[in-house]
Amino acid sequence: MMSIPRTLFEEDHEAFRDTVRRFMEQEVAPHHARWEEQSHVDRDIWNKAGAAGFLCATMPEEYGGVGVDKRFSVIVMEEAARINATGLGWGLHSEIVAPYLLHYGSEILKQKYLPKMASGEMVGAIAMTEPGAGSDLQGVRTTAVRDGDHYVLNGSKIFITNGYLCDLVIVVAKTDPAKGAKGTSLLVVDTSMPGFTKAKPLHKVGMKAQDTCELFFDNVRVPAENLLGEEGNGFVYLMQELPWERLQIAVISIASAEAAIDWTVAYTRERKAFGQEIMKFQNTRFKLAELKTEVQIGRVFVDRCVELLLEQKLDPATASMAKYWCSDLQFKVMDECVQLHGGYGYMWEYPITRAWADARVQRIYGGTNEIMKELISRSL
Repeated sequence: MMSIPRTLFEEDHEAFRDTVRRFMEQEVAPHHARWEEQSHVDRDIWNKAGAAGFLCATMPEEYGGVGVDKRFSVIVMEEAARINATGLGWGLHSEIVAPYLLHYGSEILKQKYLPKMASGEMVGAIAMTEPGAGSDLQGVRTTAVRDGDHYVLNGSKIFITNGYLCDLVIVVAKTDPAKGAKGTSLLVVDTSMPGFTKAKPLHKVGMKAQDTCELFFDNVRVPAENLLGEEGNGFVYLMQELPWERLQIAVISIASAEAAIDWTVAYTRERKAFGQEIMKFQNTRFKLAELKTEVQIGRVFVDRCVELLLEQKLDPATASMAKYWCSDLQFKVMDECVQLHGGYGYMWEYPITRAWADARVQRIYGGTNEIMKELISRSL
């Protein structure tokens, strides 16, 4: 299908895309259905991804990365979305957890963890959400009390991506509950520390291969040197990293919506009803034309946001616009495409069915779309 040519990438990016696409088709696609059944990917896919250079590529070379720009990470996200490989928590690992370590971690922490994250030897997670605190991060009740040269960590976290397979987790905790947001800190917790336990992966509506689970901290003694940045600055650090985190959701939303349209165009050309291809019906053509147009608008907007990010000019309100509008659009596209598949659109073996189920949570995590609108309204 014709579309506006993308100007975001250069030749080396496109060569990298070819490599990623081959990897996805050979190492991920054949196994994803099985991963969905077991509620997590195979552990060795992380090592394979690390060996291929797909993990933490934007990290500096001295910490095991390649030192490339974020467009390389965008390509990995887009290619995973193209085959609906939602079980891969690589984006969170490489572009959320690793940057926190790089930007706020001590040299000791960076040397200890980043090279192993880049190789896939260690899987990273971040633990913000609690049973009683989702988008409201100020409502966090997990505590970290200083005791000599350690913090004693107590509490629980829920809906943690990469939670089941993770080897290290950045925990959002209250070091001074009386100060609210200003009493929030970030601690790097090694999952081998005594008192740290994981529940089994949660049974979700979609993203079934993603190992999302609950984490528990029972008097976990975390070395004080595992504090990220300064005590009490955790909330500030979280806010500084959120624009890129939210843009990642938009990147995945648009790539996923593009794939859904491609699958649906192919299906409606093959499938017949009333003696002709479904594509021959005006309603089908017009509906797909509408979706194609809206996704093209989203594509141009997201690519421009990535450019602004590279120039360090992406503001939080614009990132919130991208997150809310593109994830809303993604689900609209999925729902319309399911409709055009008819009864087969409700069968789990069809990619569109899985993609429809997987898309729903995009409007919830990373800050709900209602929160995004609130943040945008503050910039008016």
